[in-house]
Amino acid sequence: MTDASGFSLVQAVVLLGAATVAVPLFRRFGLGSVLGYLAAGLAVGPFGLGLISNPETLLHTAELGVVMFLFIIGLEMRPSKLWTLRRQIFGLGVAQVATCGILLTLVAMAAGVSFPVAVVGAMGFVLSSTAVIMQLLQEEGETASPEGQRSISILLLEDLAIVPLLALVALWGTLANSADANTAPVWQSAAIAVAGLTTLLVAGHWLLDPFFRIIARTGAREVLTAAALLVVLGSAVLLESVGLSMAMGAFIAGVLLAESNFRHQLEADIEPFRGILLGLFFLSVGMSLNLQIVANEWRIVLGGVIVFMAVKGLGIYVIARLTRSTHAIAMKRTALFAQGGEFAFVLYAAATAAGIFDERASAIMSAIVIISMAFTPIILLAQAKMHRGGAITDFHGIDEADGLRGQVLFIGFGRFAQVASQALLARRVELSVIESNVDMIRSAANFGFKVHYGDGTRLDVLRASGAETAEAIVVCVDTPESANRIVELCQSAFPMTKLYVRSYDRGHSLQLIKAGVEFQIRETFESALVFSQAVLTGLGFGEEQAKDAINEVRHRDSKRVELELVGGLREGRQLFHGNLEKPEPRPFFKPRAKKEE
Repeated sequence: MTDASGFSLVQAVVLLGAATVAVPLFRRFGLGSVLGYLAAGLAVGPFGLGLISNPETLLHTAELGVVMFLFIIGLEMRPSKLWTLRRQIFGLGVAQVATCGILLTLVAMAAGVSFPVAVVGAMGFVLSSTAVIMQLLQEEGETASPEGQRSISILLLEDLAIVPLLALVALWGTLANSADANTAPVWQSAAIAVAGLTTLLVAGHWLLDPFFRIIARTGAREVLTAAALLVVLGSAVLLESVGLSMAMGAFIAGVLLAESNFRHQLEADIEPFRGILLGLFFLSVGMSLNLQIVANEWRIVLGGVIVFMAVKGLGIYVIARLTRSTHAIAMKRTALFAQGGEFAFVLYAAATAAGIFDERASAIMSAIVIISMAFTPIILLAQAKMHRGGAITDFHGIDEADGLRGQVLFIGFGRFAQVASQALLARRVELSVIESNVDMIRSAANFGFKVHYGDGTRLDVLRASGAETAEAIVVCVDTPESANRIVELCQSAFPMTKLYVRSYDRGHSLQLIKAGVEFQIRETFESALVFSQAVLTGLGFGEEQAKDAINEVRHRDSKRVELELVGGLREGRQLFHGNLEKPEPRPFFKPRAKKEE
């Protein structure tokens, strides 16, 4: 069975089989899914086993994966999040991207490359792999750390940078073709592009949220999925029709829906399509890699990998040190960001379509990025081995969350959750427990706890963990950012489920109270009060005196929280230090007289 384009069902089976074998194998060795897809495409493509001879046909379909990838990135670009990280995104992020881009462009031009090719090739390499870096930060639990936030800010800037870069490629392509008598003038093309962009912005601002509200009232989830696909593809087609890129249209649609009440549902609906089509995109890139050109130009490819990684690494290190990072932090950031990433293939494909890259330039630059991505996991594993004494994460014997149906869902199973769960287990309450720390899962198993692997900040994992049917969800994760993300997801997708959340500090408690969770408690507050009471009694104060002192602290804290909730931060601080209401002075507690020996 073959369609009009010459792509057969047998070839689809070959692609799926190659990906099914290669991707888990590459992930098992810590090399990542992207390299697995690229290797699978290379193996079955015309320059490998030759099982598929027309990768261009697949590439046009697979570009929809890039479109949906940009849409989901746009959904994450909430204005509030961007504003919180604005200094790091538009300070540190711009400094690193601009510095590395200029350095790599100069290196490419010194090698005799024309200016447009040098800029596109350099900027493609500057855009590091978001998937690889975010996965590593999450595995190490550093997403909430100061350095983790700086890394995320740089990634956000790089994700944003792909949009103007694609527009620049489209502009250069238009200028290159302007000599053709049948081509419209540049000013006319620019006017049409601006009109199309304005139309999308206006329609998105005024129509998208009411549109999805109407669709949601039908109660048919598959219709909401169809509507999400319609918005993504419609936005992409609109901007492509006015001379801009499909990816840019999808990204803008995502940004417009970032503050929508339907954001999480849209993200969950689009995610399966994005994953499959993006995998096909990387497969097609691997199939399109001309090994004959790479073999003939191996000196340029190998030299490009070494020089580009070294120069980019130097730029990253210098910017890190100029922004007052320590040597160790600067070296770690260099190891994280020195490689090219998946966005390079998007940019190079657009440059090839626009006529900026020829087949030789595309093959050489793609090979340089692929090899740099292959080197990166090895560098990171070596670095992790040095810092962790050689320990490498092993998932053998650990079950992922799937089909769980507990009465209560615990998210995170550290010391706090282990104690909190014991009373529930004593009353035979059925629990489902998920945790993202493999070592914690193994440790809990030693004490008879069945804990499943799962990231509670993902809606699909929450559904697989039984959040939809649970009577209560207990959030006991370590970082406030992760807890807030889980609360936001649960309130959006499972509004009838009760939420009990472990809080990090008073500020986090205020956020959770404002979010409307059922119950929150600071992780150390009550234990610290009990500890303080024991110290007082140990010093000779009476039991009632110690209890009164603890109750007074608890009362003041409760009053301060109430005042801060209504904006009275100054009054709350005053109460914390005492004397807000200026009560009558009370005699200081006197310890009981010690008995004489």
